[in-house]
This record gives sequence, structure tokens and C-alpha cells, in this order.
Amino acid sequence: MIQVVWFKRDLRVEDHAPLVAAAARGPVVPLFCAEPSLWRAEDADPRHWTFARASLAELRECLAALGAPLVVRIGEVVPLLERLHRRHPIAHLWSHEETGNALTYARDRAVAAWCRAQGVSWTEIPQHGVFRRQRSRAGWAARWEARMGQEVAALPGLLTPVPGIDPGPLLTHQDLHLEADTCRAQPGGSRAGQALLADFLAGRGDTYHRAMSSPLTAERGCSRLSPHLAWGTLSLRAVTQATAHDLSRPEAPRQARRAFLARLHWHCHFMQKLEDEPRIEQEPVVRSLAGLRPEVPDADRWAAWTVGRTGWPLVDACQRSLAATGWLTFRMRAMLTAVATYDLWLPWRPVGLVLARAFVDYEPGIHWSQVQMQSGSTGINTLRMYNPTKQAQDQDPEGVFIRRWVPELEGVPTAWIHAPWTMPMEVQVAAGCRIGRDYPAPLVDHLSAVREARSRIAAFRQDPAVQAEARAILIRHGSRKRQPLRRGRPVRNEHPGQQSLFDLEE
Repeated sequence: MIQVVWFKRDLRVEDHAPLVAAAARGPVVPLFCAEPSLWRAEDADPRHWTFARASLAELRECLAALGAPLVVRIGEVVPLLERLHRRHPIAHLWSHEETGNALTYARDRAVAAWCRAQGVSWTEIPQHGVFRRQRSRAGWAARWEARMGQEVAALPGLLTPVPGIDPGPLLTHQDLHLEADTCRAQPGGSRAGQALLADFLAGRGDTYHRAMSSPLTAERGCSRLSPHLAWGTLSLRAVTQATAHDLSRPEAPRQARRAFLARLHWHCHFMQKLEDEPRIEQEPVVRSLAGLRPEVPDADRWAAWTVGRTGWPLVDACQRSLAATGWLTFRMRAMLTAVATYDLWLPWRPVGLVLARAFVDYEPGIHWSQVQMQSGSTGINTLRMYNPTKQAQDQDPEGVFIRRWVPELEGVPTAWIHAPWTMPMEVQVAAGCRIGRDYPAPLVDHLSAVREARSRIAAFRQDPAVQAEARAILIRHGSRKRQPLRRGRPVRNEHPGQQSLFDLEE
């Protein structure tokens, strides 16, 4: 009988406890199933497969060096396991736990049922600081520290392969009936991730705490490890320990390293929300807020936001940059969501789906928690309504990023680049950019729009049903982080976790 290691979003051999456990017990089949239901889902995009496929190619190479190459099949998992079980009886199925979307949750339940029916043992091992079936958030941070402090799993010895199993080809986009990918995203694979981590700790990340907000500095100053953590080409434990070890050096840039470690904590803090309450992918955290925005987006506003033609230069530059590269820094992600859901009053879930497909580092637990928080759907968090003009002035003062991604504004003088709709006509003519013809005016007035949004949300929050739900949400999902002291007394934090933390997906 054989041991099957089911790879999902853990595409590595380093710190892979299921692989180590299986290797110690008998012949091993390392298996990856390209599930059509997932790759054609509403939150999936061809760019995701590009990153995953490159990672699978490297994983196959590494596993082959250990003695058993990765077996890749296209199809849903249960039928594939059934077919394998008929030819080579499975003694044990091994995998990492996954906090995924509703499809993977239902899929895992189906796999569990199949294993019970067939008498196959299935062991799932945690790979993040996310805890299943927890009853309370109390003590969560200490449990996270303990898990991240566990010894990194060593590489297994030589694997015993199972004869007669063809590894199969690495599937193409065409094999999965996906469109061609035109995104210029960073490359997948563990080696690329390890190189990024080494470079980040060797000096590139020494100004992380200052560089993370602006699109001008974040591209280099951020770790860029987010897709590697999302797809598991790097172990969160290994990244945490490497960062903590570097922090122990006397000459370490302490503020930068501590800021990065804080984001690694928050990574799992937000994933824990989806683990505890899977419904938040589909409905507002506070159910009573379901009628806050129209279910169907305004067609003109929707079209303008999705393609980067809102009339706010930094918003449009960010949307176009994201479409082209699959990555954006945290503050700009938060701004895109805030502008869509407050200024344009677009429904949070369609907005979230557009961004899920765009982010190569899409991690469902972080993503849906953040989209809800940034759109005011949690009922407990401070409403963060980003002024797109002020953000442009603060984060791109000379308009360098704007001109790179919005070429219509290339000739606009810096004095007008952040608010080109205010240019006098003679300046528009001289710049070769006529507002309303070459580049749009803003869809709405920001101050009026956010004033109206705040008023609408405040009215909903006055509803006793909303208030009751919000109190329950605070108890269930709120941070337990110790609050700072003020004059010897703890400061009450009404809205734990209210920070703009889209950098969790960096």
C-alpha cells in the first residue's frame, strides 16, 4: 500500500511535514491535482496558473532529485484518488491544512468523506499560524508564536517511488481551457522566493517600514514574498524564523524587521477569520449590512473603475499597474477598495472578485477579511476613506508613478498632475490632454461622495440589530493585542485590527 502526499498551496519540499511523514512510512506518490472547478472559478485568473505552473515545474525537479517526481493530473480530486486507489491501494493520504475559498472547503469535506468510506487515513498538518475549531481568540498570539517557533522540518531522505505511475505532463493554460496570460508577474518557484528573502534581509528591506506605502518605493522596499507565501513555495515558519534571526544581530535595522514580523503575525490573524467563519467570503461579516449597497453595480462607474478611467490619476495608475503586474502595495490596494466602495458606492463582493483575480498573491483568508474591512462591512472597524488626490500628493509627489501608467497625463505639468481636471484650458491644450476627451474628469466629487457614504453607513450602524451583531463579531474576531497605557490605564480600542493591512498580501 502507498502513501500519497497531496500538494495544494504548499508547492515546496522545504519544511514540508506531510512529505517527511509519508517518506518515513513507505512508497510515496507526490500528487498535484489541477482541479477544473477551481481554475475556472470566479476568483481565479490565468495569472494564478502561470505562477503555480512555474512552481510545479521546480517542485517536480526537486522531488525527482529525492527519488519520486511530482505526479500531475487534471481533474477533480475525489475521482482521481478513486482511480489511483483502484490501481495502487492507498494506506495514508497526507496534506497541509488549507484555509481556502468555499470551493476548496467543500472539496476537502468530500475528500474526508471518501477517505472514511474507503478506510483511508487522512492526516492534515498545519502550515500557518491558523487554528482549526478554536473556541476563543484568547491566547491566539501565544499559540502563533509557539507554532512559528517549532523546528523547521528537514528534507526527507530518498523517497521510495511507486512503479508504473507516469508523472504526466505539466499542464498548459490550454489544457485547463484558460485564456493566455499577459500579466508580467514575478516568477514562481521556491528558488525565486528564497532569493527574494535573502536579498530582503541582506539590505533591500532595511527601509521596509518607510518604503511600504508609496508605489514608488514599495516595488523594491517590500519583501515581494506574498505570492510565495500564498502558493506555499516558501514556508511562513521559515520566513518568520529567518527574519527573527536577522533581527537578533546587533546591527539589524530593528524598526524595519519588527514591522515585517508584525505583518507576518497579521497574515494569520486575518486568515483565522475565514477559518472561523467561512461565510465571510460570500456575505457581509455583519449580515444586517447586506442591503447597504446595491447588489448590481452602476454600469458606468463599474466600467471606469475596473479599467482605470475614474479620473483620479493615482487610482487609475494603480488599477492599470495591478492589471499589468499582478501586484500592488498595501496602501494602494486599500485605496482602490475604498474608492470603489465609498466614493463610487460599488458592492464589496464584485469589487473583491476583480481584485482577487488581479492579485497573483490572492490568499482568500486575508483577501476577504480585508475587502470587508476596507469597505465598512465589518460593523466594528473605523471607516478609512482615502482621498485619492491627497494620496497622490503624499505617495507620488512628482507624478512619476502616475505618468508611467497613465500615459494620457505624460505631458501634464507636475503642478496639475494630481488633479488634472483643475487645469485651465490653455494648460490642457499645451499639455496635449483635454479633460473629458483625452482623460476623464472624476466620476464624482470625492468629499460629497464620502460624506454621503458615511451618512448611509452611520444610519445602518444605528440599527439595534447591526449593533448586536457587531458586538458579537468583536468578541469572535477582534484582536487580543494588549493595548497601550495612558496615564497608567489601558486605552480602550473600540476597533481592534482597524489598521490598513493590505500589506499582508505583499
